[in-house]
Amino acid sequence: MTAGVGSAQLVHSHTWYANLGGHLAAMLYGIPHVMTMHSLEALRPWKAEQLGGGYRLSTWCERVSASSAAAVVAVSDGMRADILTAYPEISAERIRVIRNGIDTTEYHPDRGTDVLERYGIDLSRPYVIFVGRITRQKGVPVLLRAASGLVPQAQLVLCAGQADTPELEAEVTGLVDGLRATRSGVVWIPEMLPKREVIQLLTHATVFAIPSVYEPLGIVNLEAMACGTAVVGSRTGGIPEVVADGETGLLVPPGEPEPLAEALNALLRDPDRAAAMGQAGRKRAVAEFGWAAIAAQTAALYAELVTAA
Repeated sequence: MTAGVGSAQLVHSHTWYANLGGHLAAMLYGIPHVMTMHSLEALRPWKAEQLGGGYRLSTWCERVSASSAAAVVAVSDGMRADILTAYPEISAERIRVIRNGIDTTEYHPDRGTDVLERYGIDLSRPYVIFVGRITRQKGVPVLLRAASGLVPQAQLVLCAGQADTPELEAEVTGLVDGLRATRSGVVWIPEMLPKREVIQLLTHATVFAIPSVYEPLGIVNLEAMACGTAVVGSRTGGIPEVVADGETGLLVPPGEPEPLAEALNALLRDPDRAAAMGQAGRKRAVAEFGWAAIAAQTAALYAELVTAA
């Protein structure tokens, strides 16, 4: 990575391994390094069970790179606060908030039903959907425990794979098996799906659930909103900056199945309210998180740093 950017005026990195490449490039070529922090290794201690010594290495790479970057981009106000707490050596004026964006022309409602039919989702029943990896961060076990309290007609669709550890995969599998023993309509899709299929699944869901215990922003929230789907998410990290509580979805305490089930049921029982939240979410995603707005903020930061250099 470092060798490939010798002619650049500025280098911008994302994630800890690229961050180290950006840091080395800044040292080697004397150019500004912008570092976007989508999450903090320091706040994901459960990765130690997955990576062992690799987690100590990734945390070191992140700290060294962030401490010397010309600018650190936080993807939410919540992330900015976390950075200041985890890395107090970074001055506040070097941290800029530029939220993640999505392509709202790609992520938009798809009224087709072929994907739902292929995976055996009942078109006559409402469903809750989750899309994401099986990690401690995403809170999948919390959602599965909450699902036992969903209204009987509701289905649960899990687009979830790549468990961090065998132990977590076993826990999730056990919870799914237990749900299937007591209710119908539990659909687990473990493979990574093409975007088109995810978009259709998001579009037809009554509500998208994001039960994360840690989530700096959560791009998948924006993807669901852009597809016109209401969101029920944890009141943690950057989620409250994306999901307008009572307007585009509902927020609940992280890590607690009962409030999550209550919020999901509130929208499952009132599909008109859920649909109105979905429409409001689509408008918010386009207006505030489309790429045009995000790119303009990023370009302005580049110009400032290159001029200063």
